[in-house]
Amino acid sequence: MKAAQFSRFGGPEVLEIVDLPEPHPGPGEVRIRVRAAGVNGSDWKKRRGELDPELPQTLGYEAAGIVDEIGAGVAGVRSGDAVAGIGGGGAAQAEFAVLSTWAPIPASLDFVTAAALPSVVETAARALDQLGVADGSTVLINGASGSIGSAAVQFAVYRGARVIGTGSPATHDYLRGLGAEPVAYGAGMVDRVRTLVPAGVDRALDVAGSGVLGELIELAGGADRVVTIADYPGAQRYGVRFSRGDSGRAEYAIPLALRLAEERGFRIPVGATFLLDQVAEADRVGESGAVRGKLVLTVE
Repeated sequence: MKAAQFSRFGGPEVLEIVDLPEPHPGPGEVRIRVRAAGVNGSDWKKRRGELDPELPQTLGYEAAGIVDEIGAGVAGVRSGDAVAGIGGGGAAQAEFAVLSTWAPIPASLDFVTAAALPSVVETAARALDQLGVADGSTVLINGASGSIGSAAVQFAVYRGARVIGTGSPATHDYLRGLGAEPVAYGAGMVDRVRTLVPAGVDRALDVAGSGVLGELIELAGGADRVVTIADYPGAQRYGVRFSRGDSGRAEYAIPLALRLAEERGFRIPVGATFLLDQVAEADRVGESGAVRGKLVLTVE
């Protein structure tokens, strides 16, 4: 099968499409013929050698496609079903992928839209769980208009929370559409938030990693009420929890998001799509931050 791989660390130019043996599902897994695969920040971190010293490496943890092989002990899915999910193999940017967690794609979603969801919604739900966001909470989400921020806003609203979301003025109508009360980021953010909630917020989630953990702690009333997914040095400095997948994954978020997409219009904006053999360009665009929204590879 054709798959994205790199055999040396470096810039996007090290990525190439190679032929690899087809994977097969183990117990509790399914294999899909991939129709679309998500692109994430971990892809360029891997490619730069920041996560794993081994070479060569493949890319991709989330995909959408058609089930064509089913592992032992799997029930409730058949060959030919359209599903989206995540896998532990890190090779979803390929013609075939093995998924360990998946859910059916509703008829209203195409493969590209479905492939944009799994990693984003798992990360957002995990962080909200760690914060304890629930009905009646007031939560501030820093970086609310990006992919993970958008998911976090929608999940928090679904849970019954009041959501304050930071973003540039150009994103404020979009954030209102998701159910958040928008606030411009930058100098004076604390005062703008206090105009909406004079007593501060109950919880704060940092998605942007923009160096505002001190301000979030001030607004939330303590470091134990703040979680970041993007500012590891700041988390160390301020004693804030840094959310990572090895502390337990919120896999329930994948079927929930796909169901909410059908029932409530839950959405993650797709910024651009690329063919699988354009993976280097997709990686370059993603790393540059030039496009707002999720990047997705399509497989023909």
